[in-house]
Amino acid sequence: MQKSSKIYIAGHNGLVGSAVVRHLYKEGFKNLIYKTSKELDLRNQSAVETFFKENRPDYVFLVAGKVGGIQANSTYPAEFIYDNMMIVFNVIHYSYIYKVKKLLFVGSSCIYPKFAKQPIKEEYLLSGDLEETNEAYAMAKISGIKMCKAYNLQYQTNFISAMPTNLFGRNDNYHPENSHVLPALIRRFHEAKISKAKEVVIWGTGNPLREFLFSDDLAEGLVFLMNNYDENDHINIGSNREISIRHLSEIVAEVVGYKGKLVNDLSKPDGTPRKLMDSSKIFSLGWKPRTSLKEGLKIAYEDFLVNKKLIFL
Repeated sequence: MQKSSKIYIAGHNGLVGSAVVRHLYKEGFKNLIYKTSKELDLRNQSAVETFFKENRPDYVFLVAGKVGGIQANSTYPAEFIYDNMMIVFNVIHYSYIYKVKKLLFVGSSCIYPKFAKQPIKEEYLLSGDLEETNEAYAMAKISGIKMCKAYNLQYQTNFISAMPTNLFGRNDNYHPENSHVLPALIRRFHEAKISKAKEVVIWGTGNPLREFLFSDDLAEGLVFLMNNYDENDHINIGSNREISIRHLSEIVAEVVGYKGKLVNDLSKPDGTPRKLMDSSKIFSLGWKPRTSLKEGLKIAYEDFLVNKKLIFL
């Protein structure tokens, strides 16, 4: 990408999109395009076509989508599959029609089988059953990968796909029911500290292992891929560090300053027992994350404190 390139960030208000915008501005890219979901409904084919016809972006970061944790995915599977598939189909198709030079589609590690061998390599895609609680979301993301590949093969486009691990950072979603595990823990421990609660309940056994990547590190990695990766196959992007949910909860409690007891609710699901990405491919290209888990958590909690008036509305 050139500094003068017209770059469209689809989903700029989200955790990933806002990080991409920050990183691009930091690197001197000024010609950025983005629209709120009220200004442009990416599920609406006609609206997306009009946008691309009028704006003609050179590069597209497709990071828009409906996201949520276990409870949200289980409760709203129809919305998760419809909204995400429509966004994927519309943005990728009109990127082809209006001759976008390169598109980067960002998916999720949930595309892989529930019991995939660890660490998870790119070639494990579709080698087993998906995790039931987020199957609808995963299917939409898998469709995006396959669509990029199909358009590359048939139309000689340059559409690439990156699959990040679990993310956290500034501008995260702290909804009490629809958030992912880490922002949910930050909010829960903060509320417990303020209310002086004697204990905080953690879903499941606390034994599942998870890998986390700070969103600003991901943004740097995505820009790196846009400039350095042109293969047809998707690529993993993670931290190569995993931690149990129990240990993670203890670190969050420490960062937030909560001194009470941690209690496990064994009636709640654990989700996938282990999910470590094999990121050796992107590491070999020259990118690695910079931010430690604890350092990133401190930044995320500071951001939560700054924005909590909006969060609690």
